[in-house]
Amino acid sequence: MIGSDLFVPPRLTQGRIRLAYGVAVAADALQMMLGPLGWVVADQVVDVIAGVITWRLLGFHPLLLPTFVVELLPVIDLLPTWTGCVALVVSRRKKQQAVSGIDVDDGKVIDIDAKRVE
Repeated sequence: MIGSDLFVPPRLTQGRIRLAYGVAVAADALQMMLGPLGWVVADQVVDVIAGVITWRLLGFHPLLLPTFVVELLPVIDLLPTWTGCVALVVSRRKKQQAVSGIDVDDGKVIDIDAKRVE
């Protein structure tokens, strides 16, 4: 069933983590630039795009929902909420995968077949 796949968290890799942080930092920076101009619609569009991309990269997590709500508040939306949200979701996903026995790909593992050289 396709709909049930949307809530299954994907395996964390360094690439997914870096890309999620990149999206979060870009969204927060863009919102800081748009903040003084008062472009509420553009600000919310950035939130929706950042939320969907983060969801697809890290999987759905309930912490993504309060980030949307906090972004609607006038002064608090200038804080780097997306970056903080991604940091929390990544740390929780790493703990979740460690408990379930799934290794996080840190890019430091090299798999080779051992052969005896004579």
